Amino acid sequence: MAHKRLRPFNTKDTYPEQRLNNDLSQGVVARGTMVFLRGQVSQDLETRESLHIGDAGQQTAKAMQNIKMLLEEAGSELDHICRIVVYLTDIRHRDAVYQEMGKWLKGVHPCSTGLVVPALARPEWVVEIEVTAVIPD
Repeated sequence: MAHKRLRPFNTKDTYPEQRLNNDLSQGVVARGTMVFLRGQVSQDLETRESLHIGDAGQQTAKAMQNIKMLLEEAGSELDHICRIVVYLTDIRHRDAVYQEMGKWLKGVHPCSTGLVVPALARPEWVVEIEVTAVIPD
């Protein structure tokens, strides 16, 4: 069985200024049971527009909306997240990011890793959230 690709795209459309040409997807459903999502940011997945520039809490809310939507497209949901990785460009955003993320993951208890990195793919993004989930039987 081939893996199902969620919202495939090419980086030349997403990052035209970077002269990239890579075929990627927003997520992959592996063997019908596991969902691996690309790190989600505050971006409209239809228009690729960056949203909520300068607001870490609102960027987190949009990233979590994207995660919820992509998981549902895969046949899963937020309750089935197993692992989450949070990338921050500034430790001072931690409180706003984790406060907002906590609203979306109440009662889920995923294992979590948080990292502070020098930058993300676009300078206006201050948080990126990556998840791994399962598709229930």
